[in-house]
Amino acid sequence: MSGRVDREELFIEERSEVRFPMLRLFKEYGIRYPLPAGIALVSNMVSPLMGLVPAYILALAIDSLFTQETPFGLPGVPDAWIPATPSEQLTLIFLLLIGIYVLNSLSTWAGSWGWAYFAEETQHALRTDVYDQVQYQGMGFFSDKQTGEIMAIIASDVNRLEGFLNGWVGRILNIIVQVAGITVVMLAINWQLALVALLPAPFILLVSYMFVRIVRPKYRAARGTFGKLAARLENNISGIAVVKAFTTEQFEADRVSESSLEHKEARWDARRWGVRFGPSLTFISGAGFALVLFTGGYWLMFGAPLFFTGDITVGIIVMFLDYTRQIQAPMAQAGQLLNNYQKVKASAERVWVLMDYPGKIPEEEGAHELEDVSGRVEYDDVHFSYNEKEKALDGLSFEVEPGEMIGLVGPTGSGKSTLMKLLLRFHDVDSGAVRVDGYDVRDINIRSLRKSIGYVSQEPFLFPGTIRENIAYGKDVPEGDIRRVAELANAHGFITDLEDGYDTEVGQRGDKLSGGQRQRIAIARTILEDPEILILDEATSHVDNETEVLIKRSLENLIENRTTFVIAHRLSTVRNADRIFVLEDGQINERGQHGELLRNDGLYANLWRVQVGEVEALPESFLEQAAMRDRM
Repeated sequence: MSGRVDREELFIEERSEVRFPMLRLFKEYGIRYPLPAGIALVSNMVSPLMGLVPAYILALAIDSLFTQETPFGLPGVPDAWIPATPSEQLTLIFLLLIGIYVLNSLSTWAGSWGWAYFAEETQHALRTDVYDQVQYQGMGFFSDKQTGEIMAIIASDVNRLEGFLNGWVGRILNIIVQVAGITVVMLAINWQLALVALLPAPFILLVSYMFVRIVRPKYRAARGTFGKLAARLENNISGIAVVKAFTTEQFEADRVSESSLEHKEARWDARRWGVRFGPSLTFISGAGFALVLFTGGYWLMFGAPLFFTGDITVGIIVMFLDYTRQIQAPMAQAGQLLNNYQKVKASAERVWVLMDYPGKIPEEEGAHELEDVSGRVEYDDVHFSYNEKEKALDGLSFEVEPGEMIGLVGPTGSGKSTLMKLLLRFHDVDSGAVRVDGYDVRDINIRSLRKSIGYVSQEPFLFPGTIRENIAYGKDVPEGDIRRVAELANAHGFITDLEDGYDTEVGQRGDKLSGGQRQRIAIARTILEDPEILILDEATSHVDNETEVLIKRSLENLIENRTTFVIAHRLSTVRNADRIFVLEDGQINERGQHGELLRNDGLYANLWRVQVGEVEALPESFLEQAAMRDRM
């Protein structure tokens, strides 16, 4: 439990380092889609300004046509163009209003189209960019982050950003332009009454500032609890077979309920402030409307109040009341907008944390492209540790000739798998070098390096889809090649016995097939890849003896003429290896062939005695060391 808390705290700290996440979103993706973004921005500036015109025209009609307090005229229009009769003037006002509303509708449509197109394109590009960044991370990244946390960012957070771009950015720009336009117009027409109308603004800004300061950390915490909840759900569903086998459905339901409750409480802690914030702004805005009505009415009926000077007309009062009403709606929405913005900002921070995560394996520009690989591998004084406290590998050196088969054995945690992760460059050495055909793997193009190395693990992973799709994984290959490699992997027989043959759906993670069947499909997939170097990581450890024989026959076809590393706990798997390296505590304790190592009567011989059941012949020192390793 403490590990998850530490990881989440670290994640929050990383998010706090992200600067202006929403601005960065526009800077990096707005330039990719300038046309829809430009149309949306222009429309969101033009549309609210056009929305100011009807109130001005209404004031003009009242003062010049209805009360006849002022002569009829339009700003910037020559008097010669103004109709002479009241009926013609009223018709002109009618046509102007219709034209303004038509243009405003077209502008609004263009803005909605622009934001929708921009949001969809950005969502797609951002999701693929985040996924691409994640999949090229070093393996240390995945051991430090829960799958559910990563999924929540790629799915939920990116979706939230799309919703914000599509529905909220335009609204925010409308509000800014609308409020700014109304402010300028009111100050130009009657700055004294404008000050009355704008009197609530400082109070709204103060309340909004307090809201942001309080709610920002609360929404960060809420997003963190969602990541933990998603991780809990992902782990439980992935491990559903264990849950059912141990009848712990209620136990897991309680744990999900606990995580969900934590997320609910964190969200409510943030949202309850939004519930308070909206009504507060509505009251302040409404009070401003009432104050404008009272001040303007008093001015019209009894003369300028207090220190005010000059005259006022009915049309100006109506226009100011209309503008005040137009400001009211944005002000009332400010709480909701800020509330939503804080949630989206937290999502954007999490997205940029992933995009900027420093764990990506570096690759030099112009790295060497492996071609015509012979399969020579060299480890030169290799040191490596996953953390600063304990070395995983401590000064390993050896050379492997092309086509040679090397067995890697030793107790759990001795460094066998770590050795191969360095060859695949899942991690980089702390010091020393790993070389393929004389090139340091750090100087080799990563794609070409891994294309030359085949990997068969003890738990083969199959993707949802058909057997054919899993064998041909990532390639468009002829049917004959798929059948050929299936035959070499001793998989063709059981595949053709299935009702749908090669079109059989394997299910989630291949659960519709047995372990041995999954393993042979994985071997066929590797044969099709035709790598020059091969890593077999406990490839027969989880199957029965009968299936092991079939898999070993498949591996004989795979190993032929390839440099092969075989990680094994079942020592029978490596007894025919050209050389066997016995690892202990990150070092090579022994090396040689099977018979030679038995005669040396060292660690390998003791491991062999365990395999063949000669437990009584084991020395006491070996049992003590085994017990010590078990406690670590």
